[in-house]
Amino acid sequence: METDDLSRRSLLHAIIATIGAAALPFGWAEIAEASQKPHAASLLAGEARISFLSAAEAADVEAVAAHIIPTDDTPGAREAGVVYFIDRALGSFLSRLATDYRAQLADFQGTFRGHHPGAASFAALPSGEQVEYLETVDRTPFFETTRLLTILGMFSMPAYGGNRNGVGWKLIGFEDRYAFQPPFGYYDREYPGFVNDRAARP
Repeated sequence: METDDLSRRSLLHAIIATIGAAALPFGWAEIAEASQKPHAASLLAGEARISFLSAAEAADVEAVAAHIIPTDDTPGAREAGVVYFIDRALGSFLSRLATDYRAQLADFQGTFRGHHPGAASFAALPSGEQVEYLETVDRTPFFETTRLLTILGMFSMPAYGGNRNGVGWKLIGFEDRYAFQPPFGYYDREYPGFVNDRAARP
C-alpha cells in the first residue's frame, strides 16, 4: 500500500510539473469559468461523439494520446476517451486554440506523409513505428499541446468528455465526493439528496 501511495504521488507530481512547464496560451480562465458555471457540466454532458475533428484527425489524435498515457495493466488515454475531451474542448471552452491546433495537426500529418508515403495514416501504423515517429516530433507545438490536452482529458470531470467511468481518478486514487462544510460533515455522506445528485451525474 505504501508503494502504491508513492506511485500515486509521483504521478501527481509529474502531472503538475508537465502542466506548469507547458509554455502555452492555454486558456485557464476559460476552463475555470466552465467549471464554475452551475449548468456547464450538463451542457457538456451527453453521449460521446466527435463533432469538431474529422474522423481521420480524431484517429491520429487518439493514436498520439494513446502513447502519451498508454494502456498497460491499467487503462490509458484510449480507454478514458481522451479524444472526446479534446474534440469537445476545441469546439467549446478551448475554442480559441482550435485554429492553431488544427494547423499544427495538419502539419503533423503532412510531415508524417513525407516520412511514410506508403502509409494510409499515422493511426494505421503499427505501434512500434508510431513510437519511432513520435520521437522525432515530441518537441513540436502539436505534440506539446496534445500532451497537455491528454492529461487534462484523463483527469478532468467525466462530464467534459474524457475520464470515462472515472478511470483517470481511479488511477491516482481520487474519490469523487462532496467537500462538506459546516453545518454538514462526513456523517452526511449518505444523505439521500447527495446520493441522488451523484447518481444523476454522467
